Amino acid sequence: MAELTNIRSPRVKAARRLAKRAFRDRDRAFLAEGPQAVREALAVEGVTVELFATADAEVRHADIVAAAVARGIPVHRSSGEVMTELTQTVTPQGLLAVCRFVHVPLPEAVPPGARLVAVLAHVRDPGNAGTVLRTADAAGADAVVFTDASVDPYNGKCVRASAGSLFHLPVATGAPVPDAVRHARQAGLRVLAADGTATRTLDEVDLSGPTAWLFGNEAWGLPPELLELADEVVRVPIYGRAESLNLATAAAVCLYASARVQRQSLYPVEHPPTPAS
Repeated sequence: MAELTNIRSPRVKAARRLAKRAFRDRDRAFLAEGPQAVREALAVEGVTVELFATADAEVRHADIVAAAVARGIPVHRSSGEVMTELTQTVTPQGLLAVCRFVHVPLPEAVPPGARLVAVLAHVRDPGNAGTVLRTADAAGADAVVFTDASVDPYNGKCVRASAGSLFHLPVATGAPVPDAVRHARQAGLRVLAADGTATRTLDEVDLSGPTAWLFGNEAWGLPPELLELADEVVRVPIYGRAESLNLATAAAVCLYASARVQRQSLYPVEHPPTPAS
């Protein structure tokens, strides 16, 4: 395989421009960087368009490269200079995939019967958004909704922060917050807004039913007009002296609190297991 060394080659330039949202939207494609993201992208049929890999990465991640080849996906051996040009990290890991958009329409992401959904309202930091996506995946959520004023889920930092979870659960994008909330309620979910000024805490709210959590901006949270959309406003209790929690941490606490209560109601433990002798 000839090594791709020219950073000005059409193939490299076409991939590099996907770092910008305008080109991502035009081409309906984005970059997934690193072995974890690439592996998860390859696991979804028809998502990965092409793969760039350094010679070293071909050896270290031979299973990933072999999976791409087996699926008929073009693999371009790339020099370190080309990989540095394509990636957005200080120390590239040698693997980068061009992927097709994976988001789905809101009704498909949040159908009747969904039990746990995260709705991001005006969330602007891609690292936070990707972490919430990863946490929602880990908590067993049914979907994550990126509303129209939130960061692009295909932003490179967001994709990296999701650690592959972008490819695991339905993601909807672009709906105005009121539309997302209205649809969640029509799908049978109760809408809870997470806000540090709320009078009631997670300890005081019934979390057993289907729930859509509404999370706001990192700096100013949820404005009054969005809080009014929720069925109830809830805060994470702070037992120590910390002034507040950041968005990703608060979202993790809320999502896991719901997941724990829901799982207990769905799978009650009637007889605790006998301790091993």
